[in-house]
Amino acid sequence: MESEDTKKTQEMKTDLNLLLECLKYQMDNAVSQKEALVTIHSICQQNSNASVYFREIGGLMFVKNLAKSSEHSMVKEAALYTLGAIAEKNVYCQQTLCTSELFEDLTWFLSNDSNINLKRMSVYVILVLVSNNRTGQTLVRETGCITVLSRLFRTVISKHELDLSDKNVFQSYQLWSSVCSTLCVCVNNPQNDENQMFCCSLFPHANEWLKNCMTPEIIRPICSFIGLTLANNTYVQKYFVSVGGLDVLSQVLMQLESDSHETLSSAKLAVVVTKTVDACIADNPTFGIVLSKYHIVSKLLALLLHESLDSGEKFSIMLTLGHCTEDCEENQYDLFKNNGLPLMIQALTESQNEELNKAATFVLHNCKKITEKLSLSLGECPFDENETQQLKDINVKENNLEEHWRKAKEILHRIEQLEREGNKEEIQRETYQDNISSMNISIQNTWKRLHADQIGRGSKAEDEDKSHSRQFQSYKSHGVMSKACTNDDQMKTPLKSANPVHACYRESEQNKTLYKAKSSCNQNLHEETTFEKNFVSQSSDHVFKHPVHIAKNIKQQLPVTGCIAVEKSLNSRNFSKLLHSCPYQCDRHKVIVEAEDRYKSELRKSLICNKKILLTPRRRQQLSNESTTPGGIKKRRIRKNFTEAEVNYLFNGVKKMGNHWNSILWSFPFQQGRKAVDLAHKYHKLTKRPTFAAS
Repeated sequence: MESEDTKKTQEMKTDLNLLLECLKYQMDNAVSQKEALVTIHSICQQNSNASVYFREIGGLMFVKNLAKSSEHSMVKEAALYTLGAIAEKNVYCQQTLCTSELFEDLTWFLSNDSNINLKRMSVYVILVLVSNNRTGQTLVRETGCITVLSRLFRTVISKHELDLSDKNVFQSYQLWSSVCSTLCVCVNNPQNDENQMFCCSLFPHANEWLKNCMTPEIIRPICSFIGLTLANNTYVQKYFVSVGGLDVLSQVLMQLESDSHETLSSAKLAVVVTKTVDACIADNPTFGIVLSKYHIVSKLLALLLHESLDSGEKFSIMLTLGHCTEDCEENQYDLFKNNGLPLMIQALTESQNEELNKAATFVLHNCKKITEKLSLSLGECPFDENETQQLKDINVKENNLEEHWRKAKEILHRIEQLEREGNKEEIQRETYQDNISSMNISIQNTWKRLHADQIGRGSKAEDEDKSHSRQFQSYKSHGVMSKACTNDDQMKTPLKSANPVHACYRESEQNKTLYKAKSSCNQNLHEETTFEKNFVSQSSDHVFKHPVHIAKNIKQQLPVTGCIAVEKSLNSRNFSKLLHSCPYQCDRHKVIVEAEDRYKSELRKSLICNKKILLTPRRRQQLSNESTTPGGIKKRRIRKNFTEAEVNYLFNGVKKMGNHWNSILWSFPFQQGRKAVDLAHKYHKLTKRPTFAAS
């Protein structure tokens, strides 16, 4: 089997060498060069190591120069297509191509009177270089490339009425949709505040499109662009509201909800607009007053009853209802008046979906005060006489309304009780931790106590109490906040659908890639785009906690996801204890805790089997990997080349944890014998010397 793989690898290398020679010696034959480039692309797509080898033999840089110097348009297009495909397949190639020179060349292609295909290929390469790449996002701005992209966004399609059956119009639309995709990755994953500020100038133009062209081909990419541009950026969100963006989205949502009773596609499209609305108001609940003018809550409740929507889409609607009613009494009253309260209670008591239950609880918690007012005395409500009469009419029509009120009050009372119990437990836990931190005991006893504490904390009853007692406090920061850009490792953009040659513009039947920056260049007349990004972090066990302020632009762009502040000083005795007991761990601390637990488990096994105490991971590696000769002379370690998987582990680890090499080493399955210093040296070689041959 190994010999067969070796044979295939050798054949691949031979083919790439011959094709590269063909490119060099066929400079006067455009057709032959194009065929060679297409073949190189095919080989690199089939073999993950081919891209690396092609870069090593200088093929990547030759193709880049060919794209710039060739006099034939078809060769330029094929060269750019090949560059984009190779960079998409391999991160080293992406880093090699990510230079100011290439961005300037691409800007020149887009600025001059190039044909549409050449512009599409140029946009495709920009898309690949910027995706999941902070350096690419910076270069696209500093070289002025994003300025040209924004101009194309405004001018490629000049009319609001699209006739996609016209070949020329369809080609222009393909270029425009590719530009939308590229702008999306310029501002997102990782989130880039500077690019967001630049792109918000396009909001007025986007609003005009939404008002004048109610088609999925326009609404989906524009909603994706708006949602990602204003995500987690309060300044951009305020600007969007100031130029009437939230009013336009509300009007579009009203129209789509009205059409949803006749067509399923309108219901699906209404959910897309709903998520964009939610991204705008999640960080600014006071903007809900804008939505109250259009009675958006009643539209969302009607949309929630649509039978064709799946649980994920219904969760997005409930989440938007939660943010609408969070700080707006008008929307709370609108929810009550349109029988939203019984609907939320029904979802809470009957649904088996945990996320739906959390969202329904969020809405109930927001409407707690107004529910109590209305249930105690209608005369004490701060509404006028007409509204009071409407409430009386509702009370007459809804025979079970009092029963719904009673259930809601019981649920809220139970939640408050659990909150109080949770606060007492937290105080007792902190006192216990302070006492533990002051003890000076041996390492073995510490391991035993930590193990016992973990068992105690893992008891089912206590976990249940904790999850209930904090569900209001933390859900907003973990399970409810609509975030278009969360951790970097959430969205490693697969750009296969962005391939311009396939000309696909698809509409996913499942619609489960909710607003992800997995952008596509979206091309096929019979398909529609799916630029959706899930604005919702749905992976939390807690609910309703207002998040702490998130530090931005930290070196290495480490994700900060809500770790609580520690009032007392940290030291080596209490740090591990606090990490284990903290219910709001960020991804980085979770990795540290898991690695520590894994190491301690192995250590206990070693103590039982060998009766040896291994004090540090370095000592453990030395015992397992470094042997000595009978004369006492250490043998030199056998060199082990880094595999492609290990390099991916290395880059993912740096994204999550920065230059904490030990943490990265413990968190990923590197080859036996790897040390932290090996990872550090390898990473610096890859980043400082882009042309360094991959091991």
